[in-house]
Order: sequence, then C-alpha cells, then structure tokens
Amino acid sequence: MSRDDQPPSTLPNNKSWISKIGTLLVGDIQDQSELLVILKDAQEKRLLDPEALSMMEGVLHVTKMRARDIMIPRVQMTTVTRESEIGSILSLVAESSHSRMPVIEEDRSKVVGILMAKDLLSHVIDNKHLKVENIMRPVCVVPESKRLNVLLKEFRTKRHHMAIVIDEYGMAAGLVTIEDILEQIVGEIEDEYDIQAESYIVKRNNKEFILNALTPIDEFNTYFSANLKDNEFDTIGGFIVHKLDHLPKKGEKLEIGKFRFEIIRADSRRLHLIKLKLKSKKSAK
Repeated sequence: MSRDDQPPSTLPNNKSWISKIGTLLVGDIQDQSELLVILKDAQEKRLLDPEALSMMEGVLHVTKMRARDIMIPRVQMTTVTRESEIGSILSLVAESSHSRMPVIEEDRSKVVGILMAKDLLSHVIDNKHLKVENIMRPVCVVPESKRLNVLLKEFRTKRHHMAIVIDEYGMAAGLVTIEDILEQIVGEIEDEYDIQAESYIVKRNNKEFILNALTPIDEFNTYFSANLKDNEFDTIGGFIVHKLDHLPKKGEKLEIGKFRFEIIRADSRRLHLIKLKLKSKKSAK
C-alpha cells in the first residue's frame, strides 16, 4: 500500500490534538505550569481553540482552589428561619430571586436545611401557615478547606446544588453553589439578569432594575431623577466601590436614600451587574 493509499487516521499530520498532547504528557512534565505551556503551544498551533484553552486553564485553576475562595460570606446570605410560616416569607423569596435559601434556627446559630422555591410555591396556595421546617430539605455541609474539584464531583454524584461552608468551629461561614464552581471553569453563566452590551439600565418592574456597573453617573441621575455626585467617579460601579471603600463581592448590599443596590455579578477585579430596588418614600426616610 502506498502512502497515498493509507487511511487518513494513520498519517502523522492527521493526529488529533489529543494524541499529540497525550504523547507530550508521557514526557517529563513536572507541574501544572509546564502543562499550561504545552496547552498554550497547542492553541497557538490551532490544535485548540481559545475557548477550549480557557476552560482547561479553568479546570487546572479549580484544582488549586478551596470552598473558602469562592463562597458567599454568611453576612451576605439571604436566609429564612425554620419557624417561619411560608406565607410570611413570600416577599423575601420573591425579592431575592433565589431558587434555594438556607434555613436557620431562630437564634441564627445554625443552618439546619435548605428551602427550595419550588417546594414553597407548591404549598403556598393551600397552606400559608405551614412552617418552613415542614418542607425544608437536608443541608449539605462542607469545610472551608474543601477543594473545589472534589466538591464539584460530590455535587454531581449526590445531585446537590448548594452547600453550606463551615469554619473550624463548625459554624456557618458562607455558602457555595455548583454554578459558582462551574463559572470558575467556563466563565460567567448567563442568567435572567444578563443585559445587552449596549444597555446600561434594564427595567424589570416599577421597583426593580438591573444596572450595568459601567452605567455613567449622569445617565443614572437622568434616568432616576437622582443627584449622585460624579466628581470622583464616572460610573455607578465606581460610586458603589467608593461608598463601600472596598471592591464588594456578589450578594453585598448598599443603601443610599431611596436606592438599595445589590451586587449580582463581580469578580476579583471589578463589578459587572447590580440589582437596584427602589424603596418606598416611607422606608427611604
């Protein structure tokens, strides 16, 4: 058989990028940094596209991270108490827009379960006086030191979507979701809050808006008939960082007059999306 008659799969130039990388891995790779060099070289040779390389880098990054690195701190968690009647927490659940919420003891000393919004809705019409503890689900608890790659595997095998992170004393330190981990690998996952790149302000209803953190202060002031000073910052994101005196994390809140800001998307470098709730004139006083 001549070379031209050989099946394509046997030709050296038609090796898949997986085969090439596999061959390299048999060599003397000592650490992840060397592996990244090989992967980047594969991308430069167009054996990997940029998105594939980015995800591989994310996977390697996740293996080094622990639950404490991405958790939402306890002070930023939206919770309900186990003794609450489900009819009394409807507005809180609706305002938070969360599909799952930690359930705590009355004295806030311990997280005892997880309330799923779909469980709440299935009972609210027939029995608004039913207590949260009657419909809450078991809580998944993990230590702060839990590696994210191990936690992701546990999420998948046990079909959990949220875990409460506890400190060395067994107290709740925060929470982490499967989406939080996946976003470390694939980047931000689009959701109902996402807005078009050309949009700065999106109205959800008369009291709730989604703001791009890059919204110019003058545009914000015009839209909301506000008077936020813009001599020290140009954007609403800059205004919030200035007021808090630090770069806030997802879930952190700030109240200024009739405005209640909540960070719904941020990373270690900047803010991305902010939820704005307009308070009633009475509550804004």
